[in-house]
Amino acid sequence: MSNLKMKEAALIYLDRSGGLQKFIDDCKFYNDSKQSYAVYRFSILINPSDIVELDAELGNYILHQPLKAAHVFQSVCFVAVKTLSLIGQLQTETQINIVLKLTHLPPLRSYSLDLCEFPLDYASQRFYMMQGIVIAMTTVTKYTQGARFLCSDEACPLSKGFEYIRVHVPGATESATVRNDFLCNLCSSSLQEDRKFRVLGDESVSKMNIGNEYKIIGIPTCVRTSQTAVCIEANSIISYNPEVPSGISDNFRYLLSLTSSSCWKFTAILANIFASQIVPPGTYNLLKLCLLMSLVQTSDRNKELKDCLDILIMTSDTLLVDRLLNFSIKLVPRGIRHPVSTEIFPTLSRNKYGTGAVSIQAGSALLAKGGICFIGHLASHKKDKLEQLQSVVESRSITVYIPGKKFGDDINQQMTFPVQCSFWSFVDMDSSSRRNMQKTNTLIGRMDCSLIPANLVEAFGLLINCNESSSSYPLISTVQHTLKKAIDPEELLYVASKKFTTEDFEKLLAFAKNLNVEFSLEAERMIHGYYLASRRIRTDSISGSKLSASALKYLVSLAEAHARLNLRNKVLKEDVLIAALLFETSLTLKYGNLLLIC
Repeated sequence: MSNLKMKEAALIYLDRSGGLQKFIDDCKFYNDSKQSYAVYRFSILINPSDIVELDAELGNYILHQPLKAAHVFQSVCFVAVKTLSLIGQLQTETQINIVLKLTHLPPLRSYSLDLCEFPLDYASQRFYMMQGIVIAMTTVTKYTQGARFLCSDEACPLSKGFEYIRVHVPGATESATVRNDFLCNLCSSSLQEDRKFRVLGDESVSKMNIGNEYKIIGIPTCVRTSQTAVCIEANSIISYNPEVPSGISDNFRYLLSLTSSSCWKFTAILANIFASQIVPPGTYNLLKLCLLMSLVQTSDRNKELKDCLDILIMTSDTLLVDRLLNFSIKLVPRGIRHPVSTEIFPTLSRNKYGTGAVSIQAGSALLAKGGICFIGHLASHKKDKLEQLQSVVESRSITVYIPGKKFGDDINQQMTFPVQCSFWSFVDMDSSSRRNMQKTNTLIGRMDCSLIPANLVEAFGLLINCNESSSSYPLISTVQHTLKKAIDPEELLYVASKKFTTEDFEKLLAFAKNLNVEFSLEAERMIHGYYLASRRIRTDSISGSKLSASALKYLVSLAEAHARLNLRNKVLKEDVLIAALLFETSLTLKYGNLLLIC
């Protein structure tokens, strides 16, 4: 009687939620189709809150025994098909395959799957919600949703009809659904598949993008402890967009009011006090300003990131610069330090789970989508990887070629992924290989970048020189800072560290990077005027223009970043002036000093 009651509740829910009408429409599609079906697949959208309110027992059944709950809806749908004559070809109840898709799960901890917890409950076969970033994907691969088998002995009654139906269940591989070693229960003869009734489907990989963050509702099916991997039959995929942060700290708000008379004071003070846990206030100000501007050009939103700011640093103090960059990337959600032992860009391997023959591993750059990919010392990467990096920085995309023969396919494929992150890197100017090199004469102000390919240097939007011997980098204060930190790593050495904490900077950046900015007419004219003048003066008859095709894009991005860092949503001519100064400094390091009139 309890089962009958749940079927009645299921029918009432389908009627009230509009699911019954959708089911009738889906049946009409199957009935009108000329294709032969062994299995008829129906997706039913379930709102757990509504169904628990209607019938608590059925709601509990769906949440905790979803596979059995699907059989309840299967019976209801089969009766509906027969009563209303919806599908003339349907013969048995087992031919109906019901997939329950939940809109959400109760906001309770027990319904969340956390890979950090042990042991993981994956044997209960119930719904969980997991949130995370897609780090790998297979190519879109057809799998068998359902198939019909017949007894090979023509004298057997089961050599006809739809008694043997194989249906894909959560976590099942292709071999579990379709094999050639099934035997007839009646006469023990081998079963043969009637291929014209095979129903294929695409996995949910086609609905998800690598590097994006999602919430997934599904049934965990297996765990491989050696690789800490969980396979989930995803019944529902919900695109995840973090909330726009609200407000900044009172101290930053007060500082903004004090500096409102100038368009430059606020960002200058930010750069001065930034990362005081790593370097003393007043040191590395140019680098810190550029890092802050690059950070506010990141995005939490699942949209195309067009205004990246790539930074290449020339330094003789790689340890301090490395620490500063490591500290900075932690201030945004997608700040990733690339491990040298792994790959920056997508790679191919054989898929160990599911049915796909090819698994595409994301690599650090795609995982840093909307954020920063810090790739460390350029000299730690091989020549072919640097050439690949140059191509990606220039095109903002990466193409993966999939050789068919190698992965058991008849044709070759290729997939192109957008690369939507900023790249940070540095070069050691005091490396042994550099000291042993014969230095050539360079133009005044030009850096000797012979350690790395010239085209790669050109690809980076900003080239920054961190020379500690200059007055901008007082050595004594840095040494004192390092010694004090070695004695007491947790001590806050400066007033700025106490008033403007790391958390305050996180909130500031989170607020600033989500500001929608637009150019004032004055700023727009100024940036185009500088670009045209710079292009004209840096062009010669032999090599043509020394400005890259993306120069204007970087200028626009720099100006936008300075406006955002000032917490403004309008780009002013003062922002363009800072952008031009930073860009001109970078050009001077690349090509030497030139007299620029604009």
